[in-house]
Amino acid sequence: MQFWTFFFLILTFGIYIYIAWRSRVKETKEFYVASQGVPTLYNGMAVAADWMSAASFIGMAGMIAFLGSDGSVYLMGWTGGYVLLALLLAPYLRKWGKFTVPEFVGDRYSDTVRVVAAICAIVVSFTYVVGQMTGGGVVFARFLGLSAEWAVVVAAAVIFFYAVLGGMKGITYTQVAQYIVLIIAYLIPAVAVSQAVGGFPVPQVTYGTILAELDALRVQFGLHEFTDAFAGRPGGQLDVFLVTASLMLGTAGLPHVIIRFYTTKTVRGARFSAFWALFFISLLYLTAPAVGAFTNLNLLRTAQNATADDLPGWIQPWADAGYVTLNSTDGVIETVSNSAASGADLIVSNDILVLASPEISGLPAPIVGLMAAGGMAAALSTAAGLLLVISSAASHDIYYRMISKEKASEKTQMLVGRLAMTGAVIVAIFAGLNPPAFVAQVVAFAFGLAASTFFPILILGIFWKKANAKGAAAGMLTGLIFSASYMIYTLEIFGTSANEHIFNVSPEGIGTIGAVVNFAVTMIVSSLTRPPSAEVQEMVEEIRYPQTRKVTTGV
Repeated sequence: MQFWTFFFLILTFGIYIYIAWRSRVKETKEFYVASQGVPTLYNGMAVAADWMSAASFIGMAGMIAFLGSDGSVYLMGWTGGYVLLALLLAPYLRKWGKFTVPEFVGDRYSDTVRVVAAICAIVVSFTYVVGQMTGGGVVFARFLGLSAEWAVVVAAAVIFFYAVLGGMKGITYTQVAQYIVLIIAYLIPAVAVSQAVGGFPVPQVTYGTILAELDALRVQFGLHEFTDAFAGRPGGQLDVFLVTASLMLGTAGLPHVIIRFYTTKTVRGARFSAFWALFFISLLYLTAPAVGAFTNLNLLRTAQNATADDLPGWIQPWADAGYVTLNSTDGVIETVSNSAASGADLIVSNDILVLASPEISGLPAPIVGLMAAGGMAAALSTAAGLLLVISSAASHDIYYRMISKEKASEKTQMLVGRLAMTGAVIVAIFAGLNPPAFVAQVVAFAFGLAASTFFPILILGIFWKKANAKGAAAGMLTGLIFSASYMIYTLEIFGTSANEHIFNVSPEGIGTIGAVVNFAVTMIVSSLTRPPSAEVQEMVEEIRYPQTRKVTTGV
């Protein structure tokens, strides 16, 4: 198996690095927006790869496997948010025609708000990239036999190389290749497992035939039924709603996805990129629930007849990597969980279930190796886009616009951007070694922060002419501080201890409330202070039209 893992990883990494080298850039417009010349179909693939991070490839089906139907909050939230982005934001921001989200915010409100937006972009992107480092570490730790520490370092090194070298141009075409790799790596094992589990090669069809057996097995091993609604989250129905809404609003406000629509040639191209991206995304998202159910079923089937002295062959390698724990004292596996706090006999991390699915199902070694390459493609594609956001926020929005007062040369801007990437990678390595939660949950925190900061400001900036700089700055800072404080309060991060959820609201769902707070503060402060100038209000009016209006004058 290790031979095939090495084969696929070396092959795919070679392709990515070759593309990055051929696409290396020297100008800031190529570095940030690929000279706005990316064809629509390719941009749709790149958006899909940027979108489907390690959380989608590794984490989402793993969360569904243990949470059951409540795991669909990730599926609904991320997909619904994409629709919001495609309809409400992407075409208008592309018509504005600038490089970054903070640049739009700065032009729409003020330079002060630009700095606030740049800081928020760095915080959101950094939180997101930690999840990708964690996902890359899972792949390398198991399939290459590396320690968790070295696994994260190796993943970070590869990400850093082609992100720094090629900028947006290199990342875009690398992400096209990565999408092809990840979707093949996801669908082939899914079809093979579907055939093995239900005798039919269409996962979405087989999925419905195994739920009764899966429900019975889950109850036997101390888990709630897979189909039992609102049983997978302690906060119940309210928290399911809040998490779904937070993921939707955060998706529509993610800087690294929005910037993708700046790379198309026209506003029409941005709209069609959204269509193609949704199609490419759906290929994985419509398969993920079935993958989660199949993996959970196979896991429980193997545990049903196993003892501590007679474990299936796939368990020990994952246990050596630190992602499976056996606590049984009498040698019998009676309970299974994904939480160490549960005291279950067998504890399995959510983050390994998709990657381990071919092994659990007894599929051939080449498929196992292909799955590893797909997992790395998902982690690398998103991490590179996130690092580019951090780079552009630091070099373009803060250094070029605010510190050098637009006097810095392109060479200096590129240097600052690459130094910012370097710093972000180094810090993300340390955070990736001690993540506060599973991959999908860490990513959900980033979406919550994006929902609390960017979504309200972008929506009001486009559709409410009276939103002003003071309101926007107050709203973004309030939303960021509110949501980040709650996450720190309820999670074990920065040396803090975890506390009970207030009103059963999880840290993944706090972004919805943060967005409401942001909306309220921005609108109240804007209403109590001087409105924007007539020129800004006219500019806002202009961007709401897909094509530039012709202004006629009388003679």
